[in-house]
Amino acid sequence: MTASVTVATGFLRSPSVSKSQNTSFLFTRQRISPKKSSVRPISASTSELPENVRSFWKWLGDQGVVSAKSAAEPAVVPEGLGLVARRDIGRNEVVLEIPKRLWISPETAAASKIGALCGGLKPWVSVALFLIREKYDEDSAWRVYLDVLPESTDSTIFWSEEELAELKGTQLLSNTLGAKEYLENEFSKLEQEIIQPNKDMFPSGITLDDFMWAFGILRSRAFSRLRGQDLVLIPLADLINHNPEIKTEDYAYEIKGAGLFSRDLLFSLKSPVYVKAGGQVYIQYDVNKSNAELALDYGFVESNPNRNSYTLTIEIPESDPFFGDKLDIAETNGMAETGYFDIVEGQSLPAGMLQYIRLVALGGSDAFLLESIFSNTIWGHLELPVSRSNEELICRVVRDACKSALSGFATTIEEDEKLLEEGKLDPRMELAIKVRIGEKKVLQQIDQIFKDRELELDVLEYYQERRLKDLGLVGEQGEIIFWE
Repeated sequence: MTASVTVATGFLRSPSVSKSQNTSFLFTRQRISPKKSSVRPISASTSELPENVRSFWKWLGDQGVVSAKSAAEPAVVPEGLGLVARRDIGRNEVVLEIPKRLWISPETAAASKIGALCGGLKPWVSVALFLIREKYDEDSAWRVYLDVLPESTDSTIFWSEEELAELKGTQLLSNTLGAKEYLENEFSKLEQEIIQPNKDMFPSGITLDDFMWAFGILRSRAFSRLRGQDLVLIPLADLINHNPEIKTEDYAYEIKGAGLFSRDLLFSLKSPVYVKAGGQVYIQYDVNKSNAELALDYGFVESNPNRNSYTLTIEIPESDPFFGDKLDIAETNGMAETGYFDIVEGQSLPAGMLQYIRLVALGGSDAFLLESIFSNTIWGHLELPVSRSNEELICRVVRDACKSALSGFATTIEEDEKLLEEGKLDPRMELAIKVRIGEKKVLQQIDQIFKDRELELDVLEYYQERRLKDLGLVGEQGEIIFWE
């Protein structure tokens, strides 16, 4: 599904899920950003901790994973559950280590009772199916772990229609709806090909809500980008929360050998900063995600303006008479038929964006640049304005797209900021408002960039002038030099 805003020549559109809707749906880290209230550490051995968490901690002890010497333990924290230091923990010090036999991964699903059914499934779908089946099996070996998993997160895929209405106009809304549509299609396929023909393997039945739950768990809690492991749930380690004050993902976790004479692997979680005894242990989930991505993945946003972004989608229309030539040039320079450009609040336009949009807009008297003699130099020429008509067109197209996108919002930035000032908002409502503000600020920023450029059209130097200067036919003041 691609919701688009078609403007001017039709080569710029506002995307929904076209950028992120591939079947891998990268699974990354967990849930909630830390709040300002203090941590309330609770010993995992006391009755103050919820019974299911105490049972989980005991299970880990029985498995030889934790002991009285463990550096951290589960605790009730402002985010819900988290890991709290039992003693001072140094920077880059190991907090916990979990052996591979306690990981949940595609390998786990393949080795389970439903393993024979998982061969042709996407890795994440096989793990999702495994989680759902184990969840309804009271005798599951994973029972104590499954009992500490939440029934939902604040990810926007779990929002009601009324809550989603607060995201009107945002790319987050279209991405959320696209993700839900993708999940519905995946579940329908799974139901027809696996669940229905094998009802004896799923006596409790499986619903779309079950599938959504499993997806939410994986999207918010699974670790990725690990050595030989693209998608894995790590019990206990997945209680670690995110802190925006931590600016690096380096050294937070890794997979290593269990010992010189052991073939087993360990997931090793380290603290990226010093943590005093009783303090919560945090990591940085992803320094590059936008607030919209954080909201979709984990259900929180940050106040950092660098998290506010908007994706401009620019494509070469197949109806363009120079489609083939333009596509060849784009691909030669690392681009494609469609270009996605993330504009971040307070930052300049992404590298290559102006070149790409100038290429897409090329036509008329400027089309000579598409000839083969310019194939090795055209990308360099596109770094600078080509012609007044070309530059004027891209300014108009981008500004029209920004105005169209801004008109889709039901509120202004000022109205949203007033709502935040008044306070007493539901967490999801507050998240929606912050995302709306962020996207609108970036759209206004983009519009201002190209508005300023429109004011410079009469003084910009274009290709023909630069070429004449290179040939020595124009002076420094723009005068034509006549040869005698």
